[in-house]
Amino acid sequence: MKTEEFDYHLPQELIAQSPIEPRDASRLMVLERKTGAIEHGTFHDLPGYLVAGDVLVCNESRVIPARLSGRKVPTGGKVEMLLVAKRGERIWEVLTKGRKVRVGTQVELERDGGKGVVGEVIGQAGEGAGLIEFEVPIEPLLDEWGVVPLPPYIHEPLEEPERYQTIYARIKGSVAAPTAGLHFTPQLMRELEAKGVEFAFVTLHIGLDTFRPVRTENVEDHQIHSEYCKLSPNVAEQINHAKVNGRRIIAVGTTSVRVLETAARTNSKVQTSKPKSDLRPETCDLRPFTGWTELFIYPGYQFRAVDALITNFHLPRSTLLMLVAAFAGKELIDSAYREAIQRGYRFYSFGDAMLIL
Repeated sequence: MKTEEFDYHLPQELIAQSPIEPRDASRLMVLERKTGAIEHGTFHDLPGYLVAGDVLVCNESRVIPARLSGRKVPTGGKVEMLLVAKRGERIWEVLTKGRKVRVGTQVELERDGGKGVVGEVIGQAGEGAGLIEFEVPIEPLLDEWGVVPLPPYIHEPLEEPERYQTIYARIKGSVAAPTAGLHFTPQLMRELEAKGVEFAFVTLHIGLDTFRPVRTENVEDHQIHSEYCKLSPNVAEQINHAKVNGRRIIAVGTTSVRVLETAARTNSKVQTSKPKSDLRPETCDLRPFTGWTELFIYPGYQFRAVDALITNFHLPRSTLLMLVAAFAGKELIDSAYREAIQRGYRFYSFGDAMLIL
């Protein structure tokens, strides 16, 4: 499958630069996979499309203040860093702005002109990233020293940083928000719960592939960036119970999809000697999972855990767009994106939402 098949032209004015208020006032496109029907509404219409017993699976990862400033030791040259993923107690995968920082280089994090924390580049991590080992764990310092990073396509400052967090964000670790969840408000969640809809929470700490386009000619040749995720015993039991009773598992965002499908394929009690194409959703029997996932979902993938999906509109050539095309069917997604552009939907992180049933 060619990567260019997932390219499309988006007018710049449709890239949302700021969040809409209130959160659930964003538009909602609803796709019906069986019929190909497309409906339009707003996100606060969501309860009308769900029924009692549905389970909404949300990623409760919280965006960390991952953008840091520092200087090279002893030259004093400025270094801007983006923490990408934690790889050890004091080791982080880091992107630096501009030239690569060579192995052996020491970098001191700046703090109001005073002495900061020193880290040393101990290796490379591919795709321009490096591994830096700091002299102390830096997580306790991030709230004071760091800045929450915004996606590169957002050029306006965010007046309220909390608007780039979901209202249920709890577990620190992402460098980007799980944006499908940005549309939920406390009132909407209460309304859904009153209807009998359940919420379940998983964790996936979002890394680089959220923004990086696939650069290989063939989709299958792309190596996805690994991300840490967790499915707890209680949530695994909750989802299994719902599945046994024929209730829908609705992933809120592509990150929740990857957690569930990773667990389904890694820890399933079902024998997996059959070809992947022969596996069926009803064989899903999740067990808890904690670890790194490199699951790359693109058309042809057989879903085993997810029955419906809430998502935003994604960048061209992105792994996220490929996942959505795998779930809904590429022709339907192509048609939906054309219609979204014609109707002036807002795209990307602060944009509008899509419900795929």
